[in-house]
Amino acid sequence: MKALVAVKRVLDFNLKARVKSDGTGVDLAGVKMSMNPFDEIAVEEAVRLKEAGVVSEIVAVSIGVPACQETLRTALALGADRAVLVETDAPLEPLHVAKLLKAIADREQPQLVFLGKQAIDDDAAQTGQMVAALMKRPQATFASKVTVSGNAVEVTREIDGGLQTLSLDLPAVVTVDLRLNSPRYVTLPNIMKAKKKPLETVPAASLSVDLAPRTQVLKVEEPQSRAAGIKVADVAALLDKLKNEAKVI
Repeated sequence: MKALVAVKRVLDFNLKARVKSDGTGVDLAGVKMSMNPFDEIAVEEAVRLKEAGVVSEIVAVSIGVPACQETLRTALALGADRAVLVETDAPLEPLHVAKLLKAIADREQPQLVFLGKQAIDDDAAQTGQMVAALMKRPQATFASKVTVSGNAVEVTREIDGGLQTLSLDLPAVVTVDLRLNSPRYVTLPNIMKAKKKPLETVPAASLSVDLAPRTQVLKVEEPQSRAAGIKVADVAALLDKLKNEAKVI
């Protein structure tokens, strides 16, 4: 069984995003970039399935500029067997990414497609669902447990009312949540091994996907600073503040 895992290069989650002075976007110049944390969990789950003898090959895929090769090398060090970079410097929206991933999946024919439930830069949480729709495959989102048995995958996912368990026929698309697993640390020997693993570069233009933008960013600005909190003497004072100052009741 082959597993395809999508990984994205994003601003490191330990850093605070800063807006460009002209308000056109987030300033990424000279800052640390890393793999999207949800995608790292997706890679770890694919590796665990391989270690269990369920998955035979793991293919990591990233879409973007040549610097995304660094993110793919991390995926290879975590346990992926080979990697594919769909190279483009065009600004990408979730639908663009989904169509490019479908094109790669059509070529690779994986039984399982893993994605993080969302990327921490745009928080769209749309790509996995779009990939499944374009490929006409069953999908399970926000997975907190994944079990593969025969030609089916059982996914436990978190919903507002508790937990929901779905059984999907393979091939299928699964997006993963934080509680699925804890990714392993990348060791130095595995980093050295990753340098020798194959990494293929595919120009996005060769996949015949229209990357014309469908949305326009008008302005990016930081949220307003929150006012300092205050202490009140009793419940009556709290209600008075909420009603007459905050005007929320």
